[in-house]
Amino acid sequence: MASSLFILGGARSGKSRFAVGEQPSRGRIAFVATAQPGDGDMARRIARHRAERPRHWTTVEEPYDLVARLTELEANHDAIVVDCLTLWVSNRLLRGDGDAGSLDEAEALGKLIERRRASFTLVSNEVGGGVHPETAMGIRFRDLLGFVNQRAATACDRVVLMVAGLPLTIKSAAPERSDDAPQAP
Repeated sequence: MASSLFILGGARSGKSRFAVGEQPSRGRIAFVATAQPGDGDMARRIARHRAERPRHWTTVEEPYDLVARLTELEANHDAIVVDCLTLWVSNRLLRGDGDAGSLDEAEALGKLIERRRASFTLVSNEVGGGVHPETAMGIRFRDLLGFVNQRAATACDRVVLMVAGLPLTIKSAAPERSDDAPQAP
C-alpha cells in the first residue's frame, strides 16, 4: 500500500539523507529535485545529493510545476521523493507567482498525496522557529512555506522532524482498526 512521509528540519539536519534512506531498496523510484544550480555552491550541493542517491532511480528536475510533474510520475513509479518544498516555494516566489497560486498548488499537492497511487516522501525546511525575517519578502516566504508545510503535514501519514541528524517522529499513521477489535462500551 502506498504511504507518505513528510520530513522537516533545519539546514544540514539530515533531511535529504533520511529521505533517501527511507526508500525501498527495490522498485521504481523517482527523485524530484526542485533546486536550480544558480551558482557554484548550489551546483556542488546538487552534485553531492545526486551522488548519494542510488543510480537506478529516475532523477527529474522540476523547479516550478511540481503537481503536474508528480501526476505524470506517479503512474510509472512506486515511490517518489520530492526534495524540497522549501526551494519549490522560493522558486515560485522569485518567478513572481502570487501567494494564492502557491497555496492552490499546495492544496493540489495534498490531494495528490491523499489519493495514494504512489508512495511520497516530501522534504522541507522548518522555518517557524528561527529568527524573524527582516524584509517583507522574507516574512512572506516564511509565512507561505509555513502554510505549505502545514498542508503537506496534514496530507502525509508520517511526519518526522530531523534534529542534528536524528529523526523525531511527530506524526505516525494510526494502525488500521480491525472489525473484530473490541469496542469501547
